Amino acid sequence: MPKLGEEPREMTSVSDFEPVYQRISTVLSEARGRVCQAVNAAMVAAYWEIGRTIVEAEQAGQARADYGRRLIESLAERLKTDFGKGFDRSNLWNMRGFYLAFPILDAVRRELSWTHYRSLLRVENTDARGFYAAEAVNARWSTRELDRQINSLLFERLALSRDKAGVLALAQQGHEIQQASDLIKDPYVLEFTGLPQSERLLESDLEQALIDKLQHFLLELGKGFAFMGRQQRVTLDGQHFFIDLVFYNRLTRCFVLIDLKIGRLTHEDIGQMQMYVNYYQRELTSAEENPPLGIILCTDKSEAVVRFTLPEGNTQIFASRYKLHLPTEEELAAELQRERRDVELWQSLAEHTDAPGSLRE
Repeated sequence: MPKLGEEPREMTSVSDFEPVYQRISTVLSEARGRVCQAVNAAMVAAYWEIGRTIVEAEQAGQARADYGRRLIESLAERLKTDFGKGFDRSNLWNMRGFYLAFPILDAVRRELSWTHYRSLLRVENTDARGFYAAEAVNARWSTRELDRQINSLLFERLALSRDKAGVLALAQQGHEIQQASDLIKDPYVLEFTGLPQSERLLESDLEQALIDKLQHFLLELGKGFAFMGRQQRVTLDGQHFFIDLVFYNRLTRCFVLIDLKIGRLTHEDIGQMQMYVNYYQRELTSAEENPPLGIILCTDKSEAVVRFTLPEGNTQIFASRYKLHLPTEEELAAELQRERRDVELWQSLAEHTDAPGSLRE
């Protein structure tokens, strides 16, 4: 700072100017962010209040069946004139639905924008809607990411392997990663690759498509994943093996190895992944890290082959199907039914081999 009576020193180089500009730029950006957040929270609260007002007016006039429709039409005509096109009939119906879906204002997440809530209103299942709202906040999903997860039926896929208590926890808290197996989905949805389901599809084609759309693949994998590399070489006695994709998950503090398979899973595929996992655990995993995970992505699998190939109590190797298109709820239900049938068949076989006079005897 110049002394009294001295002329201020001119900035003679970019290095003098740049730090000052960057500090001012940061101050303005942070201020704008706070203003936008405050405006968004106020707007969401206002839309909730409008929805409540409409619903209460409908209830007061419920003796006339078409009262609600005519009320919204009249409000839209007047509000559009006074406040703009954001209050057309469609948006007023959304505000009404917003209040009905989230009747407690304190439960409305102020971190989410009105666009987030319009997407959430498309979710009819109350548990699924609560899950997507919690995850959108926890994972900081953009509205585009939220739409993609809703369209890919993420809640339904995660809920497939959970009991009622687990589904309730998903709905209330979102997807919490407490152990390595919480990272696994079945099936994975890879529609973002743009690849068709074809017998001519090669594993290298799928791998390249995932690398090209890595950001989308990381979103599908879930929380805490960092990409480490592709075609990672493992050399044993001069023989080279290559792991398709290697990630690290910071939440579980472990390597995640992914192998891509076109077609039905074989016991050789599982054995190969067992070798990769053993190598990473013995050679590359530090004492502070957890054991690595292996995920084999395939188009089809036999639950019995998986269970009998892997050791009992396995917690490190998983086989999951993948789909190259967005599944319907009917398709997911069929997946669940087939998986249960495979498990029942395996359990029946295990009981048979344990019975007196069986092969084990």
